[in-house]
Amino acid sequence: MARYLVIVESPAKVKTIKKFLGSNYVVMASQGHVRDLPKSQLGIDVEHDFEPKYITIRGKGDILAQLRKEVKKADKIYLATDPDREGEAISWHLTMALKLEGKKVYRISFNEITKNAVKESIKNAREIDMNLVDAQQARRALDRIVGYRISPLLWKKVKRGLSAGRVQSVALRIIADREAEIDAFIPEEYWTLDAILKVQGEKKPLRAKFYGTRQEKLVIHSAEEEEKIRKALEDAQFQVAEIRKGERTQKSPLPFTTSTLQQEASKVLNFATQKTMRIAQQLYEGIDIKGQGTIGIITYLRTDSTRISEEAEASARDYIAGTYGPEYVADAEKKKDGGKKIQDAHEAIRPTDISRTPAMVKESLSRDQFRLYQLIWKRFVASQMQAARFETTSVKIDAGEYRFTVAASKIAFDGFRSVYVQPDEEKAENNVLLKGLDEHSVLTKEEFDSKQHFTQPPAHYTEASLVKALEELGIGRPSTYAPTISTIIARRYVAKENKNLYLTELGEVVNHMMLQSFPSIVDVNFTANMEGLLDKVAEGKVQWKSVISNFYPDLEDAVEVAEKELEEVKIEDEVTDVICEECGRNMVIKYGPHGKFLACPGFPECRNTKPYLEKAGVSCPKCGKDVVIRKTKKGRRYYGCEDNPECDFMSWQKPSDQKCPKCGSYMVEKGNRLVCSDSTCGYVEKKEKN
Repeated sequence: MARYLVIVESPAKVKTIKKFLGSNYVVMASQGHVRDLPKSQLGIDVEHDFEPKYITIRGKGDILAQLRKEVKKADKIYLATDPDREGEAISWHLTMALKLEGKKVYRISFNEITKNAVKESIKNAREIDMNLVDAQQARRALDRIVGYRISPLLWKKVKRGLSAGRVQSVALRIIADREAEIDAFIPEEYWTLDAILKVQGEKKPLRAKFYGTRQEKLVIHSAEEEEKIRKALEDAQFQVAEIRKGERTQKSPLPFTTSTLQQEASKVLNFATQKTMRIAQQLYEGIDIKGQGTIGIITYLRTDSTRISEEAEASARDYIAGTYGPEYVADAEKKKDGGKKIQDAHEAIRPTDISRTPAMVKESLSRDQFRLYQLIWKRFVASQMQAARFETTSVKIDAGEYRFTVAASKIAFDGFRSVYVQPDEEKAENNVLLKGLDEHSVLTKEEFDSKQHFTQPPAHYTEASLVKALEELGIGRPSTYAPTISTIIARRYVAKENKNLYLTELGEVVNHMMLQSFPSIVDVNFTANMEGLLDKVAEGKVQWKSVISNFYPDLEDAVEVAEKELEEVKIEDEVTDVICEECGRNMVIKYGPHGKFLACPGFPECRNTKPYLEKAGVSCPKCGKDVVIRKTKKGRRYYGCEDNPECDFMSWQKPSDQKCPKCGSYMVEKGNRLVCSDSTCGYVEKKEKN
């Protein structure tokens, strides 16, 4: 009897796929990559056309030995690694490591782990796509060159095992640029003014918002302006100038890509990107569903595409028509990808069977698996449904020379919203208009409701918004978002607190050095263009080694220049006036993984260390002692009193010794301005140059 060997990446898939194939199929797992570049050296021969030197990954020898035994017995070998560049490369590495030349070797790939998809893939077996392999080799080589040429310089400069990365350094810069924007942001005061109006014959009052004059929209900047407008309206007659009714539609969302799934899971489920990918991998590889056995319940999780197969679309239409009614089914022409590069011919992330509802599989899933599956299922169903329709009403109300407006909407047809409402969408306006309101309604002002506000700085990045930014800028690909973010957090370049990502002191140092010595590496456009070139390699339009050979000389030049400059600015241990209580020497400032600390220069005889509190050069506004730079547990910098915990003063911005002339609070530095620390005061002045 013929014997076939199927090699997959993950052991979790073995059980699932074995079930779909007959007894003459042996299914084994490579457990990811089996060969890689050596850790101890660059592993790329720059003298000989950038030839990579691959070695067997430590610990994979036994796996390869077992695979070789099965290869000898097999009539045909099917390489069933993941359906992307990385998977294609693993298949190629397996052919090399197992010496499969001359044997009957076929590459099969499936977007979902279901019986039909697996059997179909065997019918459509193909050769390994070397263009995809080369795109992965190019990415790996670029990442290795950047990491291995720049990291030692960072280590030399800041005296510890730091690292740089082609994508991680750009992500760090994006966060650093946002922090600089936030630090320099000066809040501006503005006021809102609402009129509470009594409509004759109606019990419920009407709230109208100040718009401006009949000719233009106005912003109320101060209490004085608000007072002036209010006085002018004191005896004014309020009357309805115009009522306009209309309709607006809200399009159904597109099904999930890797990026949008990570963003939504972060917002709705509070999942870190890494956690989302881990759980999605479990749902893709196979879950033991009661009564059905082990089965993959979502399609492949690394994709840029919003395309879905005709079969999936047809079954979704049938399901929606049967469950919600034919009027809920989307029109036949569905949105297509906007000409954006998609990873191969992947589909969007969707359930493998739409009739497998979250409720049906709830008992077979963990809580987190259920929540993620439910999110994917609902989003996919919604994507195939009709748009929601709203009836809108806008009312213009005039009073003297000024104008107020009222806007209201109500759902006329819920469409996809019967299944799915997006998390960042504001709740539907519940300002339902009074039925009796028309142009002739008599309005009486009951009172004004005015509030002071201040413009807000840009929001700190979260994992979700950073993924969105990376995707929009064309940096990285679906498979790289989660590891990139995890790396910069693990290296303590970035601290994550309450979902927000903050630059640490360490991150600041690394980013500054990268900007100074390797501006092209941290240039957003350069990195996005490099991704474009890798896509061209995958399409067979560009040779992968030409990408490396064009990139390498410029990097080498930058490294040479940086090496000279870095030697000139080598940081010496700074001697302090703090005396080591164990041996009497003056302690010095050292750098560690968490920033600066004080150490005895008598090491190793004296191993005394203590925290280093750098003085900010200003007095504490509460108690008059020195303000020092402190760090949160996760490494985010702030200013606090040296007498903590006795004095609890803290500020995220650097405080100034100057007091606010308007309210007496302490001032903080924001760029070249001094701003009152009391946000309700709003006083700002230019900072005097020292």
